[in-house]
Amino acid sequence: MSSVPEATGHPAHPHPALVATTVGAIGVVFGDIGTSPIYAFRTALALTTADGAEANEVIGVLSLALWSLIFVVTIKYVVFLMRADNHGEGGVLALTALARRGLGKRSLIALVLGASGAALFYGDAIITPALSVLSAVEGLKTLPGAGNMFSDDLILLLTIAILIGLFAIQSRGTAQVSKLFGPVCILWFVCIGGLGLWHITDEISILRAFLPHYGAIFLFTHGVTGLFVLGAVFLTVTGAEALTADMGHFGRRPIRIGWFALVLPCLFLNYLGQGAFVLSALEAAHAAGGDIGDRDWFFLMAPEPVRPVLVILAMLATIIASQAVITGAFSLTQQAIQLGLLPRLRIRQTSASQAGQIYLPSINWMLLAGVLILVVQFRTSSSMAAAYGIAVTGTMVVTTCLAYIVVRHTWGWSRLRAIPLIAPFLVLDVIFFGANILRVIEGGWVPLLVAAVIGFMIYTWVRGRGIVRAFEKRQSIPLADLAAALAKRPPERVEGTAVFLTANAEGAPGALLHNLKHNKVLHERNLIVSIRTADRPFVDADERVRAKPIDDNFSSVVLTYGFMESPDVPHDLGLARGDERKLLNPAKTSYFIGRNTIKPVADVGMPIWQDRIFMFLQRNASDPTDFFHIPPGKVLELGEQVTV
Repeated sequence: MSSVPEATGHPAHPHPALVATTVGAIGVVFGDIGTSPIYAFRTALALTTADGAEANEVIGVLSLALWSLIFVVTIKYVVFLMRADNHGEGGVLALTALARRGLGKRSLIALVLGASGAALFYGDAIITPALSVLSAVEGLKTLPGAGNMFSDDLILLLTIAILIGLFAIQSRGTAQVSKLFGPVCILWFVCIGGLGLWHITDEISILRAFLPHYGAIFLFTHGVTGLFVLGAVFLTVTGAEALTADMGHFGRRPIRIGWFALVLPCLFLNYLGQGAFVLSALEAAHAAGGDIGDRDWFFLMAPEPVRPVLVILAMLATIIASQAVITGAFSLTQQAIQLGLLPRLRIRQTSASQAGQIYLPSINWMLLAGVLILVVQFRTSSSMAAAYGIAVTGTMVVTTCLAYIVVRHTWGWSRLRAIPLIAPFLVLDVIFFGANILRVIEGGWVPLLVAAVIGFMIYTWVRGRGIVRAFEKRQSIPLADLAAALAKRPPERVEGTAVFLTANAEGAPGALLHNLKHNKVLHERNLIVSIRTADRPFVDADERVRAKPIDDNFSSVVLTYGFMESPDVPHDLGLARGDERKLLNPAKTSYFIGRNTIKPVADVGMPIWQDRIFMFLQRNASDPTDFFHIPPGKVLELGEQVTV
């Protein structure tokens, strides 16, 4: 029986809580798409007006922008994809986990799509802070009398200083600062909506842009140029992925309320206002026998006395948008680690009350390095805009493909229902992706290169771990057989408890076998502990621990975590300091972890050069004691040589 599942993970919000949650969602979810008016319309229009502009061309470009917001963001994401949540969580990896559940043993295709989407997201995470902050700082050039004061080099230095400051404060967490995000973003949307409304009266005929045939005529009459413009128009919907990615933090209803009640109307008003302002300037330019050229239309809309305030507000809004993308990169990395796509990395909690507030030092500094390279390389927001759309459109194609798998295999829809629903979205995504691919030479290669590097790292890690696991499985013996053998011929016993961490709950861990072989002792109590990652974001406490006694000496314990949770082995075994359960005595417990030495061999497994990349990833992975929250003084590592 086919059906659309009921919403899960979104409790009904009482009225005051709903208002507060909606304000928070406006501050976090819509920062990226909300700052697009600064550069999106200007970039698209500049491609059109290179050899002069006509009024119908301005309206055609604007029509494409408005209908992109309607189809891509409103219908695809807000109306449809927000229903495809994984226990309240959204985003490309949450959708991947949902798709894998529906495919079962055939889930490799979903995993590949998810890894591709994650890789493309990192390209987006590097470009968004660079482009948005640089475009806002460029607004200083529009201040009265300040055009010569703010040179390109000074704009660049100010942008770099802001970006370094933004990434430097990540380690302190954003719990306190984020309380200002909502009010600042609400003020931002009200201001840009008001500016747009004020200028619509400059040329009321701009409302014709709501007629879709203007956009269609523009595309059909401009050939290849029309496709380039379409790629630039896509900048108006960048940030749409955040609507689903942040569902777990805010819920579906507050995000929808924020979009329909404030964000979408204000975006419409601002783009219409920019279009009317351009038409008015175009009429004046034609009357004087000139042309409009490429101007910073967004900031020029503001009257000169209030323009400095708009520039400052734009800087704050772009910093908030960048913060949301950085936080998203942290969350995505945590999910990828839990799903086994990346090696363990050091994860720090920055808030005692909010589990989602995390900080990953390695990801933070790698993102900063990539952002600064982009800013120095491209120097202006106009040249950088060419690099933006490919990563976002690629992620959207992946998301649509995963949505089809979810609709078809998880929701149980027939092909006759699923294909007509998904096909229009996929066709639109592919068209946008194709339009952006045309700009590869101009800068679009940057996100593709970043995605290729991340994707190859994911492939190498997954393949290398598969080889190691296969080796460990060959070397392992069934735990029940070992327990029976030791019961007949018991070794020397020592007091206390031994916790052996392993990936295979049914097999004897390599660390246990090495301990018996070399130390020839067995603890009084032995827990064979394996960590499992569920296909949902969070696991209830009563489902966390599953213990099965093997005999008087051994017990098999499975700890299950959601893909957005951080494992805490001592706590969940009742070994944490101050734990009321006191299942075991922490002072008499030792943890044994298998750590094999990797040896590259040319004719086994992967090529030598790929072996060395895998070894580099493994060496730089976070220490298991940190990742599993194990007391450092209680760990013993045992292993052997493995050829990959």
